[in-house]
Amino acid sequence: MNYEQVVRDLWRHGDGQVPDHAARLKELIRYATLAPSGHNTQCWRFRIAEDAITILPDLTRRTPVVDPDDHHLYVSLGCAAENLSLAARALGMQGEVTFNAEGAGEVRVTLAPCQPEVTPLFEAIPARQCSRTDYDGSPITDEELHLLQAAGTGHGVSISLLTEKKAIENVLEYVLQANGLQVGNRAFRQELETWIRFGDHEAIKAGDGLFARSMGSPATPRWLGRWLFRTLFRQGAENAKVARQVRSSAGIAVFISQADDRAHWVEAGRCYQRFALQATALGICNAFINQPVEEASVRPAFAEALGIVGGRPDLVVRFGRGKAMPRSLRRPVEAVLVSSVSA
Repeated sequence: MNYEQVVRDLWRHGDGQVPDHAARLKELIRYATLAPSGHNTQCWRFRIAEDAITILPDLTRRTPVVDPDDHHLYVSLGCAAENLSLAARALGMQGEVTFNAEGAGEVRVTLAPCQPEVTPLFEAIPARQCSRTDYDGSPITDEELHLLQAAGTGHGVSISLLTEKKAIENVLEYVLQANGLQVGNRAFRQELETWIRFGDHEAIKAGDGLFARSMGSPATPRWLGRWLFRTLFRQGAENAKVARQVRSSAGIAVFISQADDRAHWVEAGRCYQRFALQATALGICNAFINQPVEEASVRPAFAEALGIVGGRPDLVVRFGRGKAMPRSLRRPVEAVLVSSVSA
């Protein structure tokens, strides 16, 4: 299949053809894999039981330079768990999400029969994406902000929505400081390059990573894409692009955990996913600008500037209205299964 055919087959709602319980559980996992993950590493594995699906961290897909403490990895597990829970409800199963911190940690979604409920957030799952492009600068209404605030708030996780120009510029200062450090870090550039899929064929074959077209770059053979990346990925140009994109946004959302541990990171992922799906349902784009929470040397000053005491700024997200971008891809369900249950 070509890229467009793969996208149509992947980013869709199910056709309702789930003949048995085992097929229904795999359909839930398919929805879970449509969640975002750092560099689209898809750093998860799924273990199926009769009445539960457990989401396990795939530590072979770590990004130790940009995410040395695996914070984003566990956030990604939370995003997948939220998708799974919403899909379960739509298919007539209540999904209770819990986190077990033993060992590497795992997220368990316990399933029980319930009345099916198709929510706007569930409907938005195939349309959600991280839109890495300029937005149109138009404001978000108070009603929309209220919906985003409610969706992004959770147990021990709060969200701060910044829409005033002065507040946005204050955040941008730290974004640019951290972005400059990352772009100037050779190890960061090398790690990022390994996860970029420069051409259509490469993206389809891998089924993961950051597709060049999704980031606004043309599709190229890998040899040419690598040369262009190494030649053009420079601090001045990247900071100018980031500044333009942030200033085109209607606002910035900062997710804040009360405690800095894996359980709260997973919860932050669930909160972000609800926020992103609610934004999608409202026709609002979003994209991560996580640089100031990724750079450990910048994060304390960033937290202090936001007045955060005793918590951790988890995620920084810009939002606004803009155009849809080409889609990143996903690996098939069979590639992320640890085991399955028979029908």
